[in-house]
Amino acid sequence: MDYLARLNPDQRAAVEHGVADGDPRPLLIIAGAGSGKTDTLAHRVAHLVMNGADPHRILLLTFSRRAAAEMERRTERILNRAAGTNASAGLIWSGTFHAIGARTLREYSERIGLDRSFTIHDREDAADLMNLVRHELDFSRTESRFPQKGTCLAIYSRAVNAETPLEEVLGKAFPWCANWAAELKKLFAAYVEAKQRQNVLDYDDLLLYWAHMLAERDFAAEIGARFDHILVDEYQDTNRLQASILLALKPDGRGLTVVGDDAQSIYSFRAATVRNILDFPGHFTPKARIVTLERNYRSTQPILAASNAVIALAAERFTKNLWSEREASARPLLVATRDEADQARYVVARVLENREAGLALKSQAVLFRTSHHSDTLEFELTRRNIPYLKFGGLKFLEAAHVKDVLAALRFAENPRDRVAGFRVTQLVPGIGPANAARVLDRLNGPDPAATLVTYAPPRAGTEWKDFVTLFDALFRRAAGWPAELEAVRRWYAPHLERLHDDAAVRTADLVQLEQIASSYPTREQFLTDLTLDPPSATSDQAGAPLLDEDYLILSTIHSAKGQEWKSVFVLNAVDGCIPSDLSTGSTAEIEEERRLLYVAMTRAKDQLDVMVPQRFYTHNQANRGDRYVHALRTRFIPASVARHFEQRVWPSARQSAAAAQPQAKIDVTARMRAMWR
Repeated sequence: MDYLARLNPDQRAAVEHGVADGDPRPLLIIAGAGSGKTDTLAHRVAHLVMNGADPHRILLLTFSRRAAAEMERRTERILNRAAGTNASAGLIWSGTFHAIGARTLREYSERIGLDRSFTIHDREDAADLMNLVRHELDFSRTESRFPQKGTCLAIYSRAVNAETPLEEVLGKAFPWCANWAAELKKLFAAYVEAKQRQNVLDYDDLLLYWAHMLAERDFAAEIGARFDHILVDEYQDTNRLQASILLALKPDGRGLTVVGDDAQSIYSFRAATVRNILDFPGHFTPKARIVTLERNYRSTQPILAASNAVIALAAERFTKNLWSEREASARPLLVATRDEADQARYVVARVLENREAGLALKSQAVLFRTSHHSDTLEFELTRRNIPYLKFGGLKFLEAAHVKDVLAALRFAENPRDRVAGFRVTQLVPGIGPANAARVLDRLNGPDPAATLVTYAPPRAGTEWKDFVTLFDALFRRAAGWPAELEAVRRWYAPHLERLHDDAAVRTADLVQLEQIASSYPTREQFLTDLTLDPPSATSDQAGAPLLDEDYLILSTIHSAKGQEWKSVFVLNAVDGCIPSDLSTGSTAEIEEERRLLYVAMTRAKDQLDVMVPQRFYTHNQANRGDRYVHALRTRFIPASVARHFEQRVWPSARQSAAAAQPQAKIDVTARMRAMWR
């Protein structure tokens, strides 16, 4: 048991639950920020295996493929340390809900009426298909404005993942679309039929089909019996559909472990609900055992005291108070500035001060509620020549050149996929939407490549023959994987040069794509995993800051979850920003905004500065024009919480007086004229 010696008592209680004592209850681990959640979960998996559990019968569900891989690596290290041998953890069932769903659907495809060769649409492809259906139904020509494709897909996705009737979704989240309920139902029905005709699933279908499978008692019993233990990470981020899947797999809760923190549930815009973790214990008889991890290994005690005070005012929560052995005399700062410009100047000054004291820029982060909140700061950073990397922006699979290459592969994998077909055929010069539609309408036979050979669109020229040759080779899998991706890249190279001025930068993305592809055994697996868990940014964005030796991190709070930095600055801690003025319509929304501030504060290890600008400059206000408006400190830091901070005003009266002193003047223009006299 030496491999458990480094755990604290609460972590060890969670790891050992049900192993030696035979306790059959499901386990809920409430893991506070920085409490060693990942390490605890990895130790629990290793401890189960060390005590006879078959790793092939363990299902580990995470929210990213990287998290699953990290969990496997840690489990292997623990097992190797415990057994004294080098061995694989053997977790053949670990990954995201969506990835495990896709794998399950392929395995059971014949029994549920699916063609096993289905392809998966990412969000943009799904929106494009939604738009095609929208046009076919003439909803793009309505007298009053019908919702755009992205909004339609968001409504559809919310209704599916929240398991909520359309009318309720419209009323709560999309009230401006409420008058279109009947038309949206017709649109969604046609969208489902289009996906089935084309043998494609969207991101939500991977959960929806899986849930419908498990709604049949025999399927649920069969699939649930394959796993002795199911462990779920970040349970506070699950939606109702995911909770339904989990409860169908283990209705009595035996062998079920979920880990999460209700205080970090901040993704309701993705249909995640804090109710899943709050209500989890009561789903079972007897109720689930709750183990709370309160010891924090990240932050100093003064930072935790302020964070605890913020979340203690939550309307409903699992009670916990984070504590740390990392004592410090300095309290976090609550800094009042005159406006956003002064806020930016303060942050830059403090960041540079930290850097001079030996704290790298990459060890410091500026967090904000919404992306545009950093605009003024970004201007100041650029003016001061301070490099930075901002999280958010264009994702890898949203880049046009990456989507072009993947469309060629998806079209060969599934010629019924009209979105992929439309995209790739229109890369050929002379092929527009009308010709692309004619091409796709002909592809309903057993040999689509032969059909393409016999059809030569007008004005397509030799480029069409090159495309047909490529498609034929991909469809027959002549080159094998991953050489197929190299073949697509070579075919695409002249089109890349023709379509984009920055072809060299975009080529780097495609080289990166080939490197990723080399780690996958099949084209099908590559396309599935890349859609479900893509790289975060294109190379032109990810590479630019690396031209400098160091760079500051800028991030939305949502993107910062799970991260940590030595020094953290939280911008705009005022009502209207935190909480957002768009998220105060209900108690549930306000409580999530409180959790957002808590998540931001608990990212800090040594230094935390919470910024409170006193006024904002607003543009184009109805009847009032551009003007300054007064701001109030966020309601989440009332006086009872503010005492945990050291409060400052910047610039101070002394600094303001110094700035107001007469400055020396010189007429440079006169000197310049005198040079030529």
